Amino acid sequence: MGKVENRIAVISIVVRDRTVTQNINDILSRHGDVILGRLGVPCPEHGVSIIVILINAENPVIGAIGGAIGNLPGVTIRSSMLI
Repeated sequence: MGKVENRIAVISIVVRDRTVTQNINDILSRHGDVILGRLGVPCPEHGVSIIVILINAENPVIGAIGGAIGNLPGVTIRSSMLI
């Protein structure tokens, strides 16, 4: 079986319910070793906050992070593999 390689991915998170912010931060903190960068931007005119995460990890880890965050109420995510 071949070696599993890390991928670089972007996860974009749209937060409509700010009560889940601590849950998002907890998930991201648990995976801090694979997070290359994080940008958070409040967009009050749209009633949302946007968080963008750059990740260097294996596919299952990227999927687990996205799945855990995407299952929170009031949160929408989109993931994109860059490399």
